[in-house]
Amino acid sequence: MESYDKLLERAYAGLPEKAKTHDNRFEIPKLDIIQQSSKTIIRNFIQACEKIRREPQYVAKYLSRELAVPTTISNNTLILFGKFNDKIINSKFERYVKKYVICPECGKPDTKIIEQDKVKILVCEACGARTPIR
Repeated sequence: MESYDKLLERAYAGLPEKAKTHDNRFEIPKLDIIQQSSKTIIRNFIQACEKIRREPQYVAKYLSRELAVPTTISNNTLILFGKFNDKIINSKFERYVKKYVICPECGKPDTKIIEQDKVKILVCEACGARTPIR
């Protein structure tokens, strides 16, 4: 029978390279928000979506649903048709990232969303975990 240390070494050797690194390189981007009459504009929306590796239309749809307002993507900005505090929008965006970007198993942002049998699944490219999402 193999010792615990030998089994652990063998298991560690079988992990993908991304899962072996313990860097905390990922930070949830802060949204650059301004108020313009009855609208709230997120000036760095497209860049934030690129950083979290998600399609802007899906993030916009999430924010629209969470804040109960219509949205429009124009140039690099997202326009929310309502007045909102920076903290509220950033907390909703952070909740999106934690729910739909960060792997619940290893905590890394190296994920993608696939659809399988009409179920959306968060697939981690670092550890291989597959988590169904709503």
